[in-house]
Amino acid sequence: MRAVVLPDKDLLARLVGFDSTSANSNLPIADFICEYLDRPQVTITRQPSPDGTKTNVIAVAGPDGGGEGLTFSGHMDVVPAGEPEWRSDPFTLTETDGTYVGRGACDMKASIALAMNVFAAADPTPLRKPLALLLTYDEELGTLGAQHFVASWPGDRVLPRNVVVGEPTSLRSVRLHKGHLTMRVTVTGKAAHSGSPHLGTNAIESGARIVKSLANLAGLFKQKRCDTSGLFPAVPYPVLNVSRISGGTAINVVPDRCVVELGIRELPGMNTEATVAWVRDTVLKSEPHGNVTVEVCNNSPPMLLDDRAEINRAVSDLVHQRQSVGVSFASDAGPLAARGFECVLFGPGSIEVAHRPNEFVPIEEFTRARAYYERLVQRFCS
Repeated sequence: MRAVVLPDKDLLARLVGFDSTSANSNLPIADFICEYLDRPQVTITRQPSPDGTKTNVIAVAGPDGGGEGLTFSGHMDVVPAGEPEWRSDPFTLTETDGTYVGRGACDMKASIALAMNVFAAADPTPLRKPLALLLTYDEELGTLGAQHFVASWPGDRVLPRNVVVGEPTSLRSVRLHKGHLTMRVTVTGKAAHSGSPHLGTNAIESGARIVKSLANLAGLFKQKRCDTSGLFPAVPYPVLNVSRISGGTAINVVPDRCVVELGIRELPGMNTEATVAWVRDTVLKSEPHGNVTVEVCNNSPPMLLDDRAEINRAVSDLVHQRQSVGVSFASDAGPLAARGFECVLFGPGSIEVAHRPNEFVPIEEFTRARAYYERLVQRFCS
């Protein structure tokens, strides 16, 4: 007996109802998804995180396609919803003024709900090529689930290489995006009583000089252009953002430690090793005699798909799109593309309302996306 398929809105409501904030385990929502998709002729695989508290979910229906077919991909985690401006319970889907409101309604449980229902409604028997779902954990923390999938998925279990990543793109086909490289600079000083500063070394003062040098480097980044700059007209350059500083233990103690964290939005085509070296050289030149370490914390790489790729042409044709679109946020498509998948971002909702209170997806886009997803399955799997 095939499992019951809920109406799209009801399924979205169930998904929003799970508080899958990245700080929490995603096992409850993953359990629900696995149970919802479970039926004959469907293979479901859970791929636990290294610590076992989270998991990716991979579901496949249809024959072995040798890389042919279609994969829908999305992340199950959401950002926190602690803002006081919420006008309703963020984990209860609410219909307001032609929209569905809730944390993750836009980013990106709407597209997950649609992909799950299109998958669940498809009869595996007549499929000529496989249909797959790849649902990840901790995308919001730096595409960690997708990176784990790329590193750990067996090479002999080939998923369809044509991938629709359901990020909110206002139903535009997005074939390229920036990456997000995160780094940490740690300065070690020497603690002392603030009344005897000559006995200590102030790490925060060194950190301040480093921040100034990084601000100067950010200005140089603004002058940098590469072959893909023209596809990011609003911000055609890599962005360096000093995002967090910590240090010190008490007002009356010379601080012996300062940590500066930064993120860099690289453009497709940039050399990450060269970027890291540029940052490291800048930091060390600003404090040549200090005890300073520079490390890479995480790298969510940029994504660039050839304009002629079949999945990009298919999605672009669906929405009558003739121009390439690039976005300035990173996604699971970055690591997946590095594994050889051909990805486009394509989903309902706007990134401009993601990560904000009263996040919403327009009902009209939600409905239209369902029809588009069905037509893509027909094209690539039937």
